Amino acid sequence: MANKKCILPKGSTRVTKPGYEEVYVPAIKKKTANQQKLVPVKQLPEWARPAFPSSSSPSGFLVEFNRIQSAVYKAAFETPENLLVCAPTGAGKTNIAMLACLQLLSAMRSTDSRRSNERKFNFNLRSFKIIYIAPMKALVTEVVGNFQQRLGAFGIKVKELTGDVHLTKQQIEEANVIVTTPEKWDIITRKSGERAYIDLVKLIIIDEVHLLHDSRGPVLESIIARTIRQIEETQELVRIVGLSATLPNYKDVAALLRVNHDQGLFYFDNSYRPVPLE
Repeated sequence: MANKKCILPKGSTRVTKPGYEEVYVPAIKKKTANQQKLVPVKQLPEWARPAFPSSSSPSGFLVEFNRIQSAVYKAAFETPENLLVCAPTGAGKTNIAMLACLQLLSAMRSTDSRRSNERKFNFNLRSFKIIYIAPMKALVTEVVGNFQQRLGAFGIKVKELTGDVHLTKQQIEEANVIVTTPEKWDIITRKSGERAYIDLVKLIIIDEVHLLHDSRGPVLESIIARTIRQIEETQELVRIVGLSATLPNYKDVAALLRVNHDQGLFYFDNSYRPVPLE
């Protein structure tokens, strides 16, 4: 079989050793920050800022969003558009998910609260649910702790729903955010008896959506297809937000999620890594 030479990035070097070869690939150079204006957190309404705490800031809140969060800010917080955000690990995708949650909370504020920019947490809590789908139980537990801490000030209840953690019907009814695994949510959405609270779901966040290519991909596809069918049948908007590592076929995944390529698709290559990878 003929040897095929791999096309490596410029600056790569090869070192031949006995029985193997070492290849050094330099990190992609970061794009300079001055090419993009960062969005300050104070651009958010005052009531929403407690969702971004920071112990290192005198105000107690994050000062500004990073480059990726700033680029996605308008689509995530100011519109109900479906989103697909492809970005390297550690790039801050959790804050993008939080912005999507705040967008829904903004729509669910009572009439009196909407007239004011002050910190008033009068939400119609029984009129919506947010589903956060994470691939592993450890990540589910981490997201529950993170979101409960950041959304607790709004009176939002965050619950874990996995194979190891069972919720009573009352607990499910009281929960505003349910963090679960693909397999568990797939089982729930197959049951006709659970329609009472499934119909209240207004936002579905799918973390690590690139696992569509994994052995668990069919489960994610089933969840997405079932959600889209529900939207078509009920004509009720359910926002889908996909968070992913960098994907080569991100446009195909965006089409699956019904994402508008001009408004909801964001792709960030490895030059956006917080820590360059060599």
